[in-house]
Amino acid sequence: MDKQISEIISRNSKDKKAESELNKLFSELIEQRDKYKKFLDLLESAIRSDYDSILITELNLEEPGPKIVYVNDGFTKMTGYSRDEVIGKTPRILQGEKTDRAVLDKLKERLKDGKPFFGHTVNYRKDGSEFINQWDIHPLTNDKGEITHWVSYQHDITERKRSETKVVDTEIEFDKLAEESKKTLIDLDEQGNIVTTNKAFRDLVGFDDEELKKMKAWEILTDEYVENFRHKFDEFKPSDFDDQKFQFELNNKKGNAIEVEAKSRLLSSNGQKIVRMNFQNKSLQKRIMSILAKRNDDYDKIFDRSSDFNYKIIPLDDGSYKFDYVTESFSKITGIATAEISKVSLDEIIHEDDIDKVMHHFSVVLEGKPNTEQFRLKSKTGEYIEVIDYAKPDWDADETMIKAIKGATSTEISSEKKS
Repeated sequence: MDKQISEIISRNSKDKKAESELNKLFSELIEQRDKYKKFLDLLESAIRSDYDSILITELNLEEPGPKIVYVNDGFTKMTGYSRDEVIGKTPRILQGEKTDRAVLDKLKERLKDGKPFFGHTVNYRKDGSEFINQWDIHPLTNDKGEITHWVSYQHDITERKRSETKVVDTEIEFDKLAEESKKTLIDLDEQGNIVTTNKAFRDLVGFDDEELKKMKAWEILTDEYVENFRHKFDEFKPSDFDDQKFQFELNNKKGNAIEVEAKSRLLSSNGQKIVRMNFQNKSLQKRIMSILAKRNDDYDKIFDRSSDFNYKIIPLDDGSYKFDYVTESFSKITGIATAEISKVSLDEIIHEDDIDKVMHHFSVVLEGKPNTEQFRLKSKTGEYIEVIDYAKPDWDADETMIKAIKGATSTEISSEKKS
């Protein structure tokens, strides 16, 4: 027994018999404490490979929230807080600006129903630094089956999330070599967070990468689609996303609604499911079909207003293109004289962010198929004009080889409808 405890017992005992009984009682209590500590250490050792931290709170879920009654060494290492600093406090000391309120609300709802919860969000260490904390929370019950406490097994998955993003980004980069590069992609985690997007998707909605990563997937849907899609992430089921089709309307950054069709499939990265969705712009397709339906089969009259122009380009051996001609409307729209066009390269008149999809657009035509694309032209004054382009192959006399590409371009973009 600790010498200090023995001295305290001796000073406060009325006689030697009482001192002996108190020493015996404290010895038994200390022995029992050490026994339970060994059990706890054994438990923590058994799960250490899966969880960095263990935290136990009391049952009370009312404001200001359940108080912490126990944390292990892993918790202090992960957060920088000592036991004394957190015992009696609520787990809210780990929360901050980027902590996802929707995740916390879902957590509270699950605990009120007496159900386990699995999820993650941004938490904050004592020094203010961020980390992504994954929880696996379960009820602790007494002999009567009544919930008395909650135990939270926690794991810092910051690096894993970074590696997942790199894995998904690498897949997208790799896909540039294959068919995937022609798609409009978004990747979601099991909570509906937007993990990453490719350039085509960002062009479609007008948000940049950082803006999208702060959003849930349903935040870019029009109101009528939000609740149904969000509900699928309340309790994630792989079958809801494995080779499934969805019809949505997206809200782009300008506040316009874009009708899309999405196909989803599942990826797996470091044990976590990733939902990859490929979008088709149905609004754009309908716009083009509407234009074609109103015109006759004479190609040169597909677009014939002052806001349209026609062109012909010739593919060169080095993979570039040379303009053969453009109609007079081109000069009115861009300010570039038609006589100068033979000296103008594509990257001089097309937005740098759109040049890849324009090159792909033309490559499809060179395979013998008409194609439609939407992109931005650069005027002589440096302004950008959104256009829809319809291009088709121009075959030689024997129709055995494509000698050029003919295109008709319109500046009257109405592929997005106001919500």
